[in-house]
Amino acid sequence: MSYTEAIKQIKKQSIPEVILLYGTENYFIQKIKELLVKKVLDDEENLSTYDLTETPIQEVVADVETYPFFGEKKVIIATNAVFLKAKSDKLPFEHQLSVLEQYIEMPVDYSVLVLVAPYEKIDERKKISKLLKKNGLVAECNPIKDYELKNWIMNLAKQLNMTINDDAFETFENELSTDLNIIESELEKISLYVGEGGIVTKQVAEEMVSHSVTSSGIRLVDTVIEGNLAKAIAIYKDLEKMKEEPIALIGLLAFQFRTILRVKLLKQKGYSSGQMQKQLGVHPYVIKVALNREAKFTVNKLNYIIDQLTETDAIIKQGRMDKSLAFELLLYNLIKQ
Repeated sequence: MSYTEAIKQIKKQSIPEVILLYGTENYFIQKIKELLVKKVLDDEENLSTYDLTETPIQEVVADVETYPFFGEKKVIIATNAVFLKAKSDKLPFEHQLSVLEQYIEMPVDYSVLVLVAPYEKIDERKKISKLLKKNGLVAECNPIKDYELKNWIMNLAKQLNMTINDDAFETFENELSTDLNIIESELEKISLYVGEGGIVTKQVAEEMVSHSVTSSGIRLVDTVIEGNLAKAIAIYKDLEKMKEEPIALIGLLAFQFRTILRVKLLKQKGYSSGQMQKQLGVHPYVIKVALNREAKFTVNKLNYIIDQLTETDAIIKQGRMDKSLAFELLLYNLIKQ
């Protein structure tokens, strides 16, 4: 079952006594846990959490079977269910899985047991995994794919009662990758800025979204394409405030322009984007960005830019010029030549 399907089922108060959350996307796991606590408990005194690398599952089950002191129901969350992996971790104690298996087949109606396996996959061949799928709710909580990012941003924006213009999405894609915790945090910040029913334009997104160093390197490439020296210097000054060294920024720019050059050459040979991704061993989004840019450069221009980056790198490392001045001069040469 997907995260979305699990959320819908829990919201309908269709909550089984045993739930398994597996996957590496902590955002999904946390959201489901929060919703369960909200839907099941009247009093958080009836919420208990265990780490299964420290506590045997038989002790957890004993707590689950103990009637709650306050309220009608209790929620027990047991994290790090290592026994669901293909190869379980070595622990100083033994998990008596037979106890859990018996409980899954005959659970009590006053407790909800939530097992959390923060791993990309579980071993579905194991008896315990099959019992969980047959008798409980099993929700996959793995990270979203790149192509799903826009829909997630739109859904979160809708929940915050604001609209994001199409031209602003590229800024979110460049800056936020697929980390849903960061996306939610940034959108909440922007919603406070634009207000109820507000519209997020590209300008608002660029001003409000927290920029990563890598994405700032991408923006520097954009300013070279645009021929906007003032904007390039402004981005560099922001990075300077973030204590980023010119040598590191030269490395970021070199990676971007080398990728554009390699993608351009592979395109001329008839490679598809998928073949390029395998050949270069980079993220598909990197190929997508490079393909959008390669037409704006000739091979000679790209070779010139890479030579300028190499020369500036040598100048700074050899101490022939102040590093900040050398980097600003580099930007001037890249844009004005």
